[in-house]
Amino acid sequence: MKALNRSPWLGLGEASRLLGITPGTLRRWADHGQVPTFTTPGGHRRFPRSVIEGLVPTSRTRRPPLGASPDRIAHAYRHARPAAPPWMAALTEAERTDFRLRGRRLLETLIQHLDATDRAAAELLLEQAAGEAADYGRTAAALGLTLSDTVQGFLRFRTPFVAELAGIARKKGLDTREATALLVDAEAVMDRLLVSVMTGHTRP
Repeated sequence: MKALNRSPWLGLGEASRLLGITPGTLRRWADHGQVPTFTTPGGHRRFPRSVIEGLVPTSRTRRPPLGASPDRIAHAYRHARPAAPPWMAALTEAERTDFRLRGRRLLETLIQHLDATDRAAAELLLEQAAGEAADYGRTAAALGLTLSDTVQGFLRFRTPFVAELAGIARKKGLDTREATALLVDAEAVMDRLLVSVMTGHTRP
Protein backbone atom coordinates (compact mmCIF):
# COMPACT_ATOMS: atom_id res chain seq x y z
CA MET A 1 0.00 0.00 0.00
CA LYS A 2 2.84 2.36 0.86
CA ALA A 3 4.41 1.86 -2.59
CA LEU A 4 1.11 2.78 -4.27
CA ASN A 5 1.09 6.12 -2.45
CA ARG A 6 4.61 7.06 -3.52
CA SER A 7 4.85 10.33 -5.39
CA PRO A 8 6.22 10.08 -8.93
CA TRP A 9 8.37 13.10 -8.08
CA LEU A 10 11.34 13.50 -5.75
CA GLY A 11 12.67 16.60 -4.06
CA LEU A 12 16.30 17.64 -4.42
CA GLY A 13 17.38 16.21 -1.06
CA GLU A 14 15.67 12.84 -1.49
CA ALA A 15 16.88 12.43 -5.09
CA SER A 16 20.49 13.25 -4.20
CA ARG A 17 20.44 10.84 -1.23
CA LEU A 18 19.11 8.08 -3.46
CA LEU A 19 21.96 8.64 -5.91
CA GLY A 20 24.55 9.02 -3.19
CA ILE A 21 25.68 12.46 -4.37
CA THR A 22 25.47 15.95 -2.92
CA PRO A 23 22.47 18.20 -3.65
CA GLY A 24 24.89 20.66 -5.28
CA THR A 25 26.06 18.02 -7.76
CA LEU A 26 22.50 17.04 -8.70
CA ARG A 27 21.55 20.71 -9.04
CA ARG A 28 24.50 21.21 -11.39
CA TRP A 29 23.46 18.20 -13.49
CA ALA A 30 19.95 19.59 -13.75
CA ASP A 31 21.24 23.03 -14.75
CA HIS A 32 23.29 21.39 -17.53
CA GLY A 33 20.28 19.41 -18.77
CA GLN A 34 21.74 16.03 -17.77
CA VAL A 35 18.77 15.18 -15.52
CA PRO A 36 15.18 16.29 -16.21
CA THR A 37 13.61 18.51 -13.57
CA PHE A 38 10.98 21.16 -13.06
CA THR A 39 10.64 23.94 -10.52
CA THR A 40 7.46 24.36 -8.48
CA PRO A 41 5.79 27.79 -8.11
CA GLY A 42 7.41 27.86 -4.66
CA GLY A 43 10.88 27.54 -6.20
CA HIS A 44 11.55 23.88 -5.28
CA ARG A 45 13.05 21.42 -7.73
CA ARG A 46 11.28 18.15 -8.50
CA PHE A 47 12.84 15.16 -10.26
CA PRO A 48 11.03 12.23 -11.93
CA ARG A 49 11.32 9.26 -9.57
CA SER A 50 11.57 6.81 -12.47
CA VAL A 51 14.58 8.67 -13.94
CA ILE A 52 16.42 8.94 -10.63
CA GLU A 53 15.80 5.30 -9.72
CA GLY A 54 17.01 4.35 -13.20
CA LEU A 55 20.37 5.97 -12.45
CA VAL A 56 20.91 3.80 -9.36
CA PRO A 57 23.05 0.76 -10.25
CA THR A 58 21.34 -2.57 -9.65
CA SER A 59 23.29 -5.11 -11.70
CA ARG A 60 26.70 -4.76 -10.02
CA THR A 61 27.50 -5.24 -6.36
CA ARG A 62 30.71 -3.22 -6.72
CA ARG A 63 32.36 -1.24 -9.47
CA PRO A 64 34.87 -3.03 -11.68
CA PRO A 65 38.56 -2.55 -10.90
CA LEU A 66 40.17 0.50 -12.44
CA GLY A 67 42.91 -1.39 -14.22
CA ALA A 68 45.06 1.73 -13.99
CA SER A 69 48.81 1.71 -13.59
CA PRO A 70 51.33 4.25 -12.30
CA ASP A 71 52.80 4.38 -15.83
CA ARG A 72 49.44 5.34 -17.29
CA ILE A 73 48.87 8.06 -14.70
CA ALA A 74 52.42 9.32 -15.23
CA HIS A 75 51.78 9.48 -18.97
CA ALA A 76 48.65 11.55 -18.32
CA TYR A 77 50.71 13.80 -16.09
CA ARG A 78 53.31 14.35 -18.81
CA HIS A 79 50.56 14.97 -21.38
CA ALA A 80 49.00 17.64 -19.15
CA ARG A 81 52.40 19.36 -18.97
CA PRO A 82 51.87 21.39 -15.82
CA ALA A 83 54.39 24.20 -15.52
CA ALA A 84 57.39 23.23 -13.42
CA PRO A 85 57.75 25.41 -10.31
CA PRO A 86 60.93 27.52 -10.11
CA TRP A 87 62.32 25.60 -7.14
CA MET A 88 62.49 22.36 -9.12
CA ALA A 89 65.29 23.73 -11.30
CA ALA A 90 67.45 24.07 -8.19
CA LEU A 91 67.28 20.34 -7.42
CA THR A 92 69.95 17.93 -8.53
CA GLU A 93 69.07 15.14 -10.94
CA ALA A 94 69.31 12.64 -8.06
CA GLU A 95 66.89 14.70 -5.99
CA ARG A 96 64.41 14.96 -8.86
CA THR A 97 64.68 11.20 -9.43
CA ASP A 98 63.99 10.60 -5.74
CA PHE A 99 60.83 12.73 -5.93
CA ARG A 100 59.66 10.84 -9.02
CA LEU A 101 60.17 7.48 -7.31
CA ARG A 102 58.26 8.69 -4.26
CA GLY A 103 55.44 9.84 -6.53
CA ARG A 104 55.31 6.46 -8.28
CA ARG A 105 55.10 4.58 -4.96
CA LEU A 106 52.32 6.91 -3.86
CA LEU A 107 50.43 6.31 -7.12
CA GLU A 108 50.68 2.54 -6.72
CA THR A 109 49.36 2.71 -3.16
CA LEU A 110 46.50 5.04 -4.09
CA ILE A 111 45.34 2.82 -6.95
CA GLN A 112 45.45 -0.24 -4.69
CA HIS A 113 43.47 1.67 -2.06
CA LEU A 114 40.74 2.72 -4.51
CA ASP A 115 40.45 -0.84 -5.86
CA ALA A 116 40.50 -2.57 -2.45
CA THR A 117 37.37 -4.62 -1.75
CA ASP A 118 38.04 -5.09 1.94
CA ARG A 119 37.55 -2.06 4.18
CA ALA A 120 40.37 -2.98 6.55
CA ALA A 121 42.78 -3.48 3.65
CA ALA A 122 41.70 -0.16 2.12
CA GLU A 123 42.32 1.66 5.38
CA LEU A 124 45.73 0.02 5.76
CA LEU A 125 46.70 1.14 2.26
CA LEU A 126 45.50 4.64 3.02
CA GLU A 127 47.65 4.73 6.15
CA GLN A 128 50.60 3.61 4.03
CA ALA A 129 49.91 6.37 1.50
CA ALA A 130 49.64 8.94 4.31
CA GLY A 131 53.04 7.80 5.59
CA GLU A 132 54.57 8.17 2.13
CA ALA A 133 53.02 11.64 1.82
CA ALA A 134 54.48 12.64 5.18
CA ASP A 135 57.90 11.39 4.02
CA TYR A 136 57.52 13.59 0.94
CA GLY A 137 56.92 16.58 3.21
CA ARG A 138 59.90 15.75 5.42
CA THR A 139 62.19 15.30 2.40
CA ALA A 140 61.07 18.62 0.94
CA ALA A 141 61.75 20.37 4.26
CA ALA A 142 65.20 18.79 4.48
CA LEU A 143 65.99 20.16 1.00
CA GLY A 144 65.08 23.65 2.17
CA LEU A 145 61.76 23.92 0.32
CA THR A 146 59.16 26.14 1.93
CA LEU A 147 55.77 24.77 2.94
CA SER A 148 54.24 26.71 0.05
CA ASP A 149 56.68 25.12 -2.43
CA THR A 150 55.97 21.67 -1.01
CA VAL A 151 52.20 22.06 -1.28
CA GLN A 152 52.59 23.42 -4.81
CA GLY A 153 54.53 20.30 -5.78
CA PHE A 154 51.84 18.02 -4.36
CA LEU A 155 49.05 19.88 -6.17
CA ARG A 156 50.88 19.41 -9.50
CA PHE A 157 50.55 15.67 -8.85
CA ARG A 158 46.95 15.79 -7.62
CA THR A 159 45.17 17.42 -10.57
CA PRO A 160 46.32 15.00 -13.34
CA PHE A 161 45.60 12.04 -11.04
CA VAL A 162 41.95 13.01 -10.50
CA ALA A 163 41.51 13.95 -14.17
CA GLU A 164 42.84 10.56 -15.29
CA LEU A 165 40.47 8.78 -12.89
CA ALA A 166 37.55 10.58 -14.53
CA GLY A 167 38.75 9.37 -17.93
CA ILE A 168 39.12 5.81 -16.68
CA ALA A 169 35.59 5.95 -15.24
CA ARG A 170 34.22 6.85 -18.68
CA LYS A 171 36.22 4.15 -20.47
CA LYS A 172 35.16 1.51 -17.93
CA GLY A 173 31.51 2.41 -18.44
CA LEU A 174 30.93 3.24 -14.78
CA ASP A 175 27.41 4.43 -14.12
CA THR A 176 26.71 7.82 -12.60
CA ARG A 177 26.76 6.70 -9.00
CA GLU A 178 29.92 4.61 -9.36
CA ALA A 179 31.84 7.35 -11.16
CA THR A 180 30.72 9.98 -8.66
CA ALA A 181 31.65 7.79 -5.70
CA LEU A 182 35.08 7.12 -7.21
CA LEU A 183 35.87 10.80 -7.67
CA VAL A 184 34.51 11.74 -4.26
CA ASP A 185 36.72 9.03 -2.70
CA ALA A 186 39.75 10.22 -4.67
CA GLU A 187 39.24 13.84 -3.63
CA ALA A 188 38.82 12.85 0.03
CA VAL A 189 42.00 10.75 -0.11
CA MET A 190 43.93 13.61 -1.70
CA ASP A 191 42.74 15.98 1.04
CA ARG A 192 43.99 13.55 3.68
CA LEU A 193 47.34 13.15 1.95
CA LEU A 194 47.78 16.89 1.61
CA VAL A 195 47.38 17.19 5.38
CA SER A 196 50.02 14.46 5.77
CA VAL A 197 52.41 16.33 3.46
CA MET A 198 51.99 19.52 5.47
CA THR A 199 52.41 17.66 8.78
CA GLY A 200 55.56 15.95 7.54
CA HIS A 201 57.01 19.28 6.44
CA THR A 202 56.29 21.08 9.72
CA ARG A 203 57.21 18.17 12.01
CA PRO A 204 60.36 16.61 10.52
